[in-house]
Amino acid sequence: MDSPAPPTCAITGRTLSPDEAVPCRGLRPSLLRFIQKRFPAVTFESIVAADALPDLKAAYVEESLSDEIGEITHLERAVIRSLEEHEVISEPPEDAAALASRTLGERLADHLASFGGSWTFILTFGAFLTLWIFLNTAIWRSNPPDPYPYILLNLLLSCIAALQAPVIMMSQRRQESRDRNRAEQDYRINLKAELEIRHLHEKLDHLLYHHSQRLLEIQTIQTDLLSQLLDAHRLHDRIPAPDVKP
Repeated sequence: MDSPAPPTCAITGRTLSPDEAVPCRGLRPSLLRFIQKRFPAVTFESIVAADALPDLKAAYVEESLSDEIGEITHLERAVIRSLEEHEVISEPPEDAAALASRTLGERLADHLASFGGSWTFILTFGAFLTLWIFLNTAIWRSNPPDPYPYILLNLLLSCIAALQAPVIMMSQRRQESRDRNRAEQDYRINLKAELEIRHLHEKLDHLLYHHSQRLLEIQTIQTDLLSQLLDAHRLHDRIPAPDVKP
């Protein structure tokens, strides 16, 4: 008996091994329609190469996203590339190595912003103001360095506020950059999860449809077998038994 001919890819035309062959009947209907639009020779009974599917799936996802959201940005392209190459796009949070790579100005801005927004700064600065007023009012009554209305103190407060504001803005700008990167990462993860779930639903619907079709075929075969058994039983009942003479 001759062995069956090896399968041939309907897209590339090259001969495939059994491990490389993917039947088109197992593909999602929407993906199969997209492949047939690009390659009209592909049919429901065709065979395609497994290594040709990732590029086609990526192109299918890109076209679907273009139809839904319009122009594709670099974020969507990163998600499509991760789907094509089966990569993990989630990243760990900022670790100690990333924190240690900050410049001196960035570390100083973060520390000053963190200290300026703490109860330690509020209590310490409140104690300093109370002490300054107490010294220039109750202790140094004759010729105090900063008598009421405390012009020198106002100058110091203005200088501190003028320096503290840009430091806080630098720290907030770095925080906004981290938040923006985190938001982009969350968007990529959510988009990839949504696409994977959508494709999984399509695949399950496809499998359930073919499973129901197969069950219907089996039920039809069983019905035909039962009908044949009933006909044979009726025919047996109609045939009289032969007389047996002693």
